[in-house]
This record gives sequence, C-alpha cells and structure tokens, in this order.
Amino acid sequence: MDFHAAGDGTTDDAKAFAATWNATCGDSRSPTMVIPGGRTFLLSQIRLDGPCKSPVTVQLDGNIVAPNAIWTTTAANLLTFYRVNNLTVNGSGQMDGNGAIWWTCFNQKLLAFASCNNLTVKSIHLKDSPDKHMTLYRCSQVQVNNVSVTAPGKSPNTDGINMAFSDHVYISNCTIRTGDDCVSILSGTSDVNITNSKCGPGHGISVGSLGGEGSTALVERITVSNCSFSKTLTGVRIKSWQGGSGKANGFLFENLNMTDVQFPIDIDQFYCPRGNCPQQDSAVAISDARFINIQGTSSNPQAIQILCSQSVQCRGIYLDNINLSCSRHTARTRATISNAYGTIGGMVKPHVQFLGA
Repeated sequence: MDFHAAGDGTTDDAKAFAATWNATCGDSRSPTMVIPGGRTFLLSQIRLDGPCKSPVTVQLDGNIVAPNAIWTTTAANLLTFYRVNNLTVNGSGQMDGNGAIWWTCFNQKLLAFASCNNLTVKSIHLKDSPDKHMTLYRCSQVQVNNVSVTAPGKSPNTDGINMAFSDHVYISNCTIRTGDDCVSILSGTSDVNITNSKCGPGHGISVGSLGGEGSTALVERITVSNCSFSKTLTGVRIKSWQGGSGKANGFLFENLNMTDVQFPIDIDQFYCPRGNCPQQDSAVAISDARFINIQGTSSNPQAIQILCSQSVQCRGIYLDNINLSCSRHTARTRATISNAYGTIGGMVKPHVQFLGA
C-alpha cells in the first residue's frame, strides 16, 4: 500500500504493483513484498522482471482478481515472474482469474513463472483461470507446496500446474480440482516429484501430450506417489501423438488411490483429441514406466489401457500390486494392451498380458 494501490477490487492496481516490485527487486536486504489481507487488488496484465539484488519473498495474503472482461485478444498471462531467482511466493491469499467469460476462447493464463530458479510457491489459492492456472517454463529447483487450485470440472484447458523445459520440480500437499490436467508435464522436463496431493475433478496427472506436429520430445525421471484421484478422466497418463520422435522414460507411479476414475492407468501413443489423425510410423519412445501399489475403482470397465505403436513399441513397463474394480459393481474391469513389453511383479487386477510374457 506504500505505492498507492487502491485494493478496492475495481481500480487497476497494476502500476502500483510494478512500482512496489521495482523497489523490492532493487533491495539487497532479502525484502518481502506484502499484498495485505482483507483487500482485493484488480490487476491487468503485468510482468515482474528480474534479476533481483537478493532473494525476494512475495507474501500474498490479500486477493488478486483479473478484470471481469475480455482484456486481450492474444495469448497472455495475467501475472508473470520472469528471470527471478531465489523467489518465494506464499501466503493465505487467492488469485481469481474470472475465467468463465474466457472458456470459449482460453489462452489467457493466470500465474506464470519463466526462467525462475530456486523458486518456492506455497499456501496460495488459484481459482477460475481462463486457461492454465500456473505455468513453469525453463525453471529449475522448484517447490510447490500446499497450493490449492479450483475451477469447474467442465471448464476447458484449465490445467492446475503445467510445466515445460523445467527440472527438479517438487509438488507436495496440493489439492487440484479443474476441468483439465491437474498437473501436465511437457517436453524438456526432468526430475519431477509429485507427492501427497489430491486430484479431481479433472483429467488426472499427465505426461504430455508429446511429439505434436512431428516434434522431438524428451521427458525423464518422473515420480508420482501417495496421491489420490477422484472422478477424473485418467489417473496417471502418458500421451503422445503419432509422427513425433524422441523419448519419455524413467517413470514411477506408486501408492495411488483411484475413486471412480475413467482410466486409472493410461499410456497412449495415439493421442488425437479431435479424431481423424493420419496413421504414422514414427512415435515418441516410451520406456521404463513402473506402476506399483495402485488401488481403487474405475468408472469404465477398461481400467488399464496401454496402447503403443507397432513401429515404436513400449518397453520396460512394470506392474505390481494393482487392484482396480469397477465402481458400477456389475462389470468386471479389463485391460487393453497393444505393442507393449513388460513384466508383472505381483497381483494385478485386471489381468494384463504383455508381449513376450
């Protein structure tokens, strides 16, 4: 408030935020930028740039709200932190994207971090983004803890946390309820650990989509553990387009609970959400994916699907202690496996038959 922010929810406070940020970022004494509780700050599009002279904390205790109008016709983020290392964003406040008016056009994201290393985001709430709620791009050494994300289950493209070209990302104790992926992990990303988090409604925790438009993908060393999924499209998923190339490997999905999930375990090398994709031989190679201790119910009898290309088969798939029943009780669950090599390490329900087994 030192820089004359109104905090009334109707006056655009972007200039006051920019002035506050410039003073904070230029301070060499590890400053804290406080967004006070009990107030609502209207923000138009704003980018807060680094590098800063010392580590910075942004204490979000109040509410940030986007304009309740179509404020741009191009892809944009409401609030972006760019090239800010050693940044912590925490507090009990909320960012509200007023997304409902955007959900027929999307492409406007709520909170973005680009080229930010040693980043911590904790205890904030993100709500109703026009598109993805939080994005990480070219970030390293990231901790996201106790963050909640909410949007209606039918809101399009409202991913909770989306990352690309990032590494060493640790997500814990988060609750994500959206209309798309709770977490989406895109190409160029490695060393991700997601744990003790809740997902649903939404589309699950997804790697991909990868290899779109003939691109080369690389995703490595992804762990999802001790998470629960409720009424999601998928539980854990790896999805890639035909025609791509590259590799996705080093996956561990363990200690997961599924409740009324349509496809609890899903590997799909034929991702084509709009249909009518041409048959192509090249594909992203998927290997070394372990699924261990996954229990619960599927809303679809086909609880496990591993659909791989005949020309680039999946290899090194491992299933152990899987128990998935149909939530309708009247149908048995089944698995559909094509062009996949793997092994079974214990009880697996439904029955799975890999190539070469």
